[in-house]
Amino acid sequence: MTQVYPLQFKPEMKERIWGGRALEQFGLELPEGAIGEGWMIGDHPNGTTKVMNGALAGLGLDEIREQYGREYFGTKGYVEDGRFPLLIKLLDCNDDLSIQVHPTDSYEGLPKGELGKTEMWYILAAEPGAKIIYGLKDGVDRAALASAIEEGRVMDCLQEVSVEAGDAFYIPAGTVHALCAGVVVAEIQQNSDTTYRVFDYNRPGLDGKLRELHVEDSLNVTAYEGAGASRMKTDAIGDNEWLRIAESPYFVVEKGLVRAPWKLSTTPESFVILVIAEGTGTLSWDGGKQEVKAGECFLLPASLGGYELDGHMTVLRSVTP
Repeated sequence: MTQVYPLQFKPEMKERIWGGRALEQFGLELPEGAIGEGWMIGDHPNGTTKVMNGALAGLGLDEIREQYGREYFGTKGYVEDGRFPLLIKLLDCNDDLSIQVHPTDSYEGLPKGELGKTEMWYILAAEPGAKIIYGLKDGVDRAALASAIEEGRVMDCLQEVSVEAGDAFYIPAGTVHALCAGVVVAEIQQNSDTTYRVFDYNRPGLDGKLRELHVEDSLNVTAYEGAGASRMKTDAIGDNEWLRIAESPYFVVEKGLVRAPWKLSTTPESFVILVIAEGTGTLSWDGGKQEVKAGECFLLPASLGGYELDGHMTVLRSVTP
């Protein structure tokens, strides 16, 4: 049996009509084109990342699941015959994303084998004046949203929120939302690739044709009374302490500021995902040590036990609740 260690994966890069080249700032290798998404840790039919460090290099996350399942994912993170529960992305929003909404797990219209999609965003960088679309205005019901979509005035129904680096947003399934131009984002979400587009600015996609809208599905899954979306500034945090910035039935995400050696530990219940949001430092464990920097993501096996962070960096830590 190979000694457990933190896994780093080769990202799966996705070209998007709204993407750019900003992920190069993290030293990531981007293919040609407008790259909107880097799938950093993924176990999905549309993108499965492969280990690129250590003894397990070359294995896909699906193969890790099949071979090491519960030991690596934990008693809560591992589901028999189920994929890895989360999908970790970095997003470069060089242009506005479509106005969209995601379904819950229980939606009858879900594609076969697919899950709903609850997610959270942490804003890594934001240009001056950057904003996002975050929920419906008060009083907007299904009839009002349907009329607005049909009449081409859906933007009148939506809330705009200004954003800056360090802001965190929790986006439960059913929340109408969109990232807008000028932000780079870390996204922690359910392992799902189901998005229903409400409106896409009447722009052509990468193939030159208008992208498909999903009006009926969008109207069906929108939570008109709210789904529990929340947002927060995250700067009220001390050195070497965790601030909880998102909590759902699928993930708990905390932000930490590493300013001195910080001894931590995994538990048998869950893997730990670390996203290095800013700065540089080291990740050490029994039997190894690795230099880490902004833009890198690591999957720490549930059975890893003690590990240590050191340096000067901002870290996002995610576990299954």
